[in-house]
Amino acid sequence: MTTATPINPDSPVLVTGATGKQGGATARRLLAGGWPVRALVRDLTAPAAAELAAAGARLVRGDFDDPASLRPAFDGAAAVFGVPPVTFGPAGPETDREVARGRALIDAAAAAGIEQVVFSTVASASGVPEGKALIEEYLRDHIALPTVLRPVRFMTNYLGVGGLGIEGISDGVHRHLFSPHEPMQVIALEDIAEFAALALADPNRFAGRTLELAGDEPTPVEAAAAISAATGVPIRYEQLTDGEAAALGPHIAETKKRWEAGHRWHADIEALRVIHPGMRTLTDWLTESGAAALRARLTGS
Repeated sequence: MTTATPINPDSPVLVTGATGKQGGATARRLLAGGWPVRALVRDLTAPAAAELAAAGARLVRGDFDDPASLRPAFDGAAAVFGVPPVTFGPAGPETDREVARGRALIDAAAAAGIEQVVFSTVASASGVPEGKALIEEYLRDHIALPTVLRPVRFMTNYLGVGGLGIEGISDGVHRHLFSPHEPMQVIALEDIAEFAALALADPNRFAGRTLELAGDEPTPVEAAAAISAATGVPIRYEQLTDGEAAALGPHIAETKKRWEAGHRWHADIEALRVIHPGMRTLTDWLTESGAAALRARLTGS
């Protein structure tokens, strides 16, 4: 585990999206390593915000739709871990709003004189989505020491993701877009946080780098078998039909079409393990925390 301190040990690392998955995991990882953390949140009273405060983070309110509110959060920070605040409409991601929010984050960092920003976007099977590509370009143009992380599908998605109409396990069945017997890359949130900590600890080594992040690549059928073995609850996998994907929206249908055409995630897991040897496989994640969380959700106990 990385224990090095940030650029200025007397100044905090600002974590945006701190009440979300990646931001929360990164804030907890940094706090556990002794880093001072300032967490940007929209609601200071939210349960996730209260948990971060109890763990030692200093909470600062800010909203990317109100750029003027961001200055107190960024002033005096040594570095930033940022997650693009995405929005989804009926047709999929709302690119213009996402780009405006990402640029507001970067502008606030630049105005505060912050040189290092570790930005986590998303891996893509057929090129980086337009909004995230524009944000990444803006980051490189305005920040001296930028690092981009592009994680694939989270292992925690097996616990369910609200609003997508897919993910999670229902009545013993995991249903998704992926081909049943072809590799599907996944990543543990804790490992995204570990790569963020590595980059923050060594900004010159990671400056200008883009890392596609994955820790394992089981087939969906293999993943279902691993979950069954770890939880003791029988699980099977079913691929959504074209009609079922279309019913969930054009963005989901197009993603399925691209995947079946051979556009897949391409993280180099072997190379990533050289940087972070302790990176988790799906079985590791299940043993560490996933099986207990899944069992509680699947059995209600």
